[in-house]
Amino acid sequence: MIKQADVAVIDYGMGNLHSVAKALAHVAPDARVVVSDDPATIRAATRVVYPGVGAIRDCIGELKHRGLDGLVQEACASKPLLAICVGMQGLMRHSCENGGVDCLGYFDDEVLFFGNTFAGHPEHRHLKVPHMGWNEVRQNRAHPLWRGIANAARFYFVHSYYVDAASCDNCVGTTAYGIELAAAVAKDNVFAVQFHPEKSHRDGLQLLRNFMSWDGDAAC
Repeated sequence: MIKQADVAVIDYGMGNLHSVAKALAHVAPDARVVVSDDPATIRAATRVVYPGVGAIRDCIGELKHRGLDGLVQEACASKPLLAICVGMQGLMRHSCENGGVDCLGYFDDEVLFFGNTFAGHPEHRHLKVPHMGWNEVRQNRAHPLWRGIANAARFYFVHSYYVDAASCDNCVGTTAYGIELAAAVAKDNVFAVQFHPEKSHRDGLQLLRNFMSWDGDAAC
């Protein structure tokens, strides 16, 4: 039996699935939130969350093993979708992690390693990898999901790989950690963040609240 849902959090064995679902239920208590790997349930949902934690090879591998990679691409083409952390990286063209992994290719960008970027730059030797903790996000493009969130609000990050903001045409928010990296990217009905909104207190919850009322139109 298909569970009709306002939002489906894709369960492919990777990511903070239940903490994301709990945060969504908190900001939209009347919404029907499901965590599911059932294609019919995900397809029937009004909006979709694509989370991710761990190595990109495992994330993409599990997604394909469960036959959900095409479903993510289908959702990208048809309904509001929020990707989080490695979920954002999974929407890129390629990642250099694990010796190089082809991703889903919704965004035409490459995911790079901080350690390679910092090599040969003594001014960055004090910076630890992973980039972990609170950092300011500057909104370099207006978007409905920024509603009610101040420019340079702080969000919680945990990651060793990143997308270079300078080469990312779809970047809508940046943060600085040695270099300027893409903290958020958006195209059409898809919004993806490198940080964890479910761990980012008031502003993270506001972003999730905005997502739960977003119709997928990027115009403000």
